[in-house]
Amino acid sequence: MDWLTLLPPLFAIIVAVWKRDVIFALLTALISAEFLQNSFNPLAAFLGSLSRIISTFASSSNTEILLFSLFIGALLALMKNSGGVMAFVDFLLARNIAKTPRSAALMTSTLGVVIFIESYLSVLTSGIFAQSLFDRFRMSRARLAYIIDSTCSPVSVLILLNGWGAYILGLLDGYGLDNPLEIMLASIPLNVYAIITLIIVFYTSWSGKVMFTLANHEKTQKPTTLVETQTPIGKARFFILPLTVLITGFIGFMLYTGDGSLIAGSGSSSVLYAVILAIIVAMIVLSREGGFSLKTLIGISYKGMDELLPVVTIILLAFALGSSMQGLGTGVFVANMISETLPIWLIAPVVFITAGIISFSTGTSWGTFGILIPVAIPIALGNELSPALLLASVLGGGVFGDHCSPISDSTVLASLAAGCDHLEHVRTQLPYALIAAGLTLPLLVIFSL
Repeated sequence: MDWLTLLPPLFAIIVAVWKRDVIFALLTALISAEFLQNSFNPLAAFLGSLSRIISTFASSSNTEILLFSLFIGALLALMKNSGGVMAFVDFLLARNIAKTPRSAALMTSTLGVVIFIESYLSVLTSGIFAQSLFDRFRMSRARLAYIIDSTCSPVSVLILLNGWGAYILGLLDGYGLDNPLEIMLASIPLNVYAIITLIIVFYTSWSGKVMFTLANHEKTQKPTTLVETQTPIGKARFFILPLTVLITGFIGFMLYTGDGSLIAGSGSSSVLYAVILAIIVAMIVLSREGGFSLKTLIGISYKGMDELLPVVTIILLAFALGSSMQGLGTGVFVANMISETLPIWLIAPVVFITAGIISFSTGTSWGTFGILIPVAIPIALGNELSPALLLASVLGGGVFGDHCSPISDSTVLASLAAGCDHLEHVRTQLPYALIAAGLTLPLLVIFSL
């Protein structure tokens, strides 16, 4: 039933587009995957789906990511209700730091690059910072979602002094490679999808030009009035201080969990610890300087978490679906479609496309790396191809599929951080991702030759 393993991700995509309901799409895909694995027994499929969801919490990193996704709602709500975000935007405007749409977009893009330590942190920080700024200049939230989503993962996979680098190094172990670190670093200039994507993002930010579905969305976008975005009068530090604690706390906890090594640290643990610390600091500052009572702050926090429950549900179901499709063998089947009889010059492009399909289908670039790197490295060594080139093809393809997938956790978080409808973000980002991929393929052929 090899080809049947493709049905669950196809169901997820079709239902998400048809019903515009990602949660229902993920549930449909999960139940169908369990239906296939349990000999087409409906009751076993239902019970298996529940078991997959429950077993998600057996992974500490999954649980930490889910808790982080919940707590970040509390922090967002505290910063917004404090008036600190608008105060910071006013501070920038008063000093002509962000005086035009161009400078606002470029500042957001640059912030996404600077926070390369962790992709989730990059997306959320940039999005939280820029929401009011984009509203002020009448730029759509879809454009903001595109900028932050197409910045965070490419940067994280190019500047590998982070959890991504540690994960990739672990996957490279055990193949008799002389220097896995050297191969990983050599993959950076060959990861043309990530590089081209960043070039397009900065060109879009600098020129102010948007194309395809994003341009149509901008034309039909109803301007957000200042009344709609106005928050209580606050101080810029009500926003800056918790955000600084979030960023520096993440770096500090990465060093702590990695015994002094930033690369060896736990990204999921660190980002959870950092957001809890930022919430505590925000509550202390707002109670002492903002005049908020503790009861009010707790109420705001609960409301913020409540607003993110749909997002947390999506991430939970995405984790369960990924686990189920691993058991089904979806990724292995797609990876095996790469034939070792392919011409040398076609192997890297096919690996890139295969990584894109797996990532698109499963909604996870990291899961794609885990499936394909163990396949790609032996193929490279057996065909006298550069391991760095095939590694770059896997990494770039995984990020490409992630950018296109409506069930990807990073696209969900980008929509959340930008305050944009999730499927609207997927539709408006898709053409840009396809262009970057289209430019990547001939370059991979050239590199192979």
